[in-house]
Amino acid sequence: TLLKEEGNLNSEALVEMEKDIQRLSVVSDRFSKIGSSVEIPKTNIIDFFDNYLEYMRKRIPKSVELVTEFNEEIIYANINAPLFSWVVENLIKNAADALAGKGKILLSVEKSSTDIIIKIKDNGKGIPPAIQKTIFQPGYTTKDRGWGLGLSLAKRIVEGHHNGKIYILFSKEEEGTTIGINLPISN
Repeated sequence: TLLKEEGNLNSEALVEMEKDIQRLSVVSDRFSKIGSSVEIPKTNIIDFFDNYLEYMRKRIPKSVELVTEFNEEIIYANINAPLFSWVVENLIKNAADALAGKGKILLSVEKSSTDIIIKIKDNGKGIPPAIQKTIFQPGYTTKDRGWGLGLSLAKRIVEGHHNGKIYILFSKEEEGTTIGINLPISN
C-alpha cells in the first residue's frame, strides 16, 4: 500500500507483486503443515497448468520460452495446488537457470493406464552423471546462494504428500535435462 500511495511503480508491477505476496502467504501456510497431512483434492491438471503457467511466464526471463504440450483430454489428479505449484515453480526456475537465461522449456502432460506423467524438459547445460543421484538430497545446490533444499522438498511433496514419484528422465551435458513426475490418476 505504501508503494501504491507514493505512485513509484506502474500498476502491472504492483499487481504482480501483490500476486507474489498472496502466493508466498499461501505457500508458507502449506509449508507450516508439511509435517502433517494436507488436503489433495481432485483437480483438472490441465486447468491447473493453464492457470499457473501464466504466473510463471512472468517470473522467468523473456528470452526463455515456456512451451506446453497437452492433449485435449481432461486429466484429473489429486493435488494440493499450492504445494504442487511450488514443486513446478522450483523445476521451471532450475530449468531457466540451466539455460543461463536463453532457451526453451517444454512442459508436457500425458497419461498411462495408471499414472499421469509430467515432464519438464530444457535444452540447457545438463546435469553431470556423477551428481545425478544426489540432486534430490538436502544440501545439493549448484548456486552460490541458498540451502540446497529445493529439490529435496520437491521430492518430499511429490512422494510424501501426492503418492507420486519425481526423477531424472534424461540428462546429458550440453543437451539438457528432463525431469519426470508421475502422479496416480484420479478417476
